[in-house]
Amino acid sequence: MKITKAIIPVAGWGTRRLPITKAIEKCMLPVGNRPLVDYVVQDCIQAGITDIYFVVSEWMTQIQSYYSDNGALDTYLIGNGKEELLPLVKPPRDVSFHFIQQDTNGKYGTAIPAGLVLPYLEQGESAVLLMGDDFIYNADGSSEVKRLLDATPDNGNAMLGASVPRETVSHYGVIDMNERSEFIRIVEKPTPEEAPSTLINISKYVFNYDLLTAVARYAEIPLTGEYYITEPINQYVTNGGSLVVVPAKGQYLDGGSVSGWLHANNVVMAHHQ
Repeated sequence: MKITKAIIPVAGWGTRRLPITKAIEKCMLPVGNRPLVDYVVQDCIQAGITDIYFVVSEWMTQIQSYYSDNGALDTYLIGNGKEELLPLVKPPRDVSFHFIQQDTNGKYGTAIPAGLVLPYLEQGESAVLLMGDDFIYNADGSSEVKRLLDATPDNGNAMLGASVPRETVSHYGVIDMNERSEFIRIVEKPTPEEAPSTLINISKYVFNYDLLTAVARYAEIPLTGEYYITEPINQYVTNGGSLVVVPAKGQYLDGGSVSGWLHANNVVMAHHQ
């Protein structure tokens, strides 16, 4: 079955980016002249995704506005002879956007959005899961999501890994995999000598229905604290399931921190002079 649905979590207050996120939703912070999340969306569209499920907080409106028509703006542009700008403000064609609310004061963590979207998927359907505050940038305009989908076995699972210098691995969750590039585990913040690879987990996945169901069931368990998606992934693999690890070709850019966001802008703008 062709994979046509993507889950993009963008809920939360973006506390790492306060005070600016008091007024601007974190996923809407600009990288170049586009919102951060739009790099994720455009990558999905290039890969043939036709339904995008944003998991949002109940107070969020900016992302909905960005992916909706603005009749007043269209009228202004047409009336002032600026019709050439219309393609910049029109929502993408041939893709449907859905907004699923996540309670700001409820359960939180990377596993929760997948559980919220599962009821909107058909039995046996797979989906892409991509965070909304980071992305893989390819200066040639190619789609990292398409490469991930192409590398995913039929009705299987896959995850992207981003390569980092070995001397920096202690800042990340590092992917351990076997000789067939199948996921074994995540090693959190190892020393350079202990690191099983130089590929880090960046929370970009293709999940089949079985694994999505496992994630949703995990999200229903009463816990104190954060629901990490790596927990049901680890259990799934322990029970005999598998994920293929796919090294990212492009450059991983993280807009979640001020330094990462500035770096993302520098990288993108360096190719748009």
